[in-house]
Amino acid sequence: MLNRIEFINQFASGIHLLDGATGTELRKAGMPQNCCAEQWILENPQSILSLQKKYADAGSEIIYAPTFLAQPLALQKWNLSANTEKINQELIALSRRAAPNCLIAGNMTTMQGFVNAHQTDYKNQIKSAYQIQMQALISGGSDVLVAETIMNSTEATILLELAQELNAPAIMISFTCMNCERLYSGELILDALRISEEKGAAAIGINCVTVSDELLKLVRTLYNHTSLPIICKPNAGIPINGEYPVDKLLFSSIMLDCIRNGAKLIGGCCGTTPSYIETLKKLLKTNSIEHRTENE
Repeated sequence: MLNRIEFINQFASGIHLLDGATGTELRKAGMPQNCCAEQWILENPQSILSLQKKYADAGSEIIYAPTFLAQPLALQKWNLSANTEKINQELIALSRRAAPNCLIAGNMTTMQGFVNAHQTDYKNQIKSAYQIQMQALISGGSDVLVAETIMNSTEATILLELAQELNAPAIMISFTCMNCERLYSGELILDALRISEEKGAAAIGINCVTVSDELLKLVRTLYNHTSLPIICKPNAGIPINGEYPVDKLLFSSIMLDCIRNGAKLIGGCCGTTPSYIETLKKLLKTNSIEHRTENE
């Protein structure tokens, strides 16, 4: 388990590879569209073992456990909320088995769609759900925590305050956004990231956005406003008839520019595969990467 200072010391310098997509890859392996992904993975463990081993072999240093929606408000749809602790612990154990030499990140996500933000007890509901999952991820032996595809600063604040209360390992906060300025909540992304840094995040950044030239501008903006390691984990474009259009070479080329603009923790989200991470690692070896200054 790494605490915040240990994480920053380890990842603030150099370039470090995260993993790529999980959901889109598991669907290729046979996971149905409308199912409880966590339950399906536990019933078909070879699918995640194979995928995460490929990411580890490709060069990923941090593997995200498939606990994305393993929180009670999501699991209650499948009458599994009472099994939240067990499900998280077993999924962490599977990831550890698949990638014993990588750091395993207990993965959480937005509560958007599970709680009505206009309810008077909104904050209490999401805090309770996050707390149950976070405790399970800690007891399951997560090396670090990651909250990805976060939609607003309220979620991030609750997660970071809980992490302090529970003496959790380092927590990475990764937002998704509508453009290079604002989250889907309408908040300025810089405000949300500033709040996250002040509340104790070990790394901040974005995921589940389209890999594009606009992404470079966003990464540059983040780099000029934080001293924390920056996460950059975009999608391989917008899917067309279920296919993601940005191939691994173009994706990796854009990611090299994101690195030049300040990204430190890099990987892929929807539509990316182990071969994307492998290609990115190879390009990193053959390219001299230097950060651009704010005035360039």
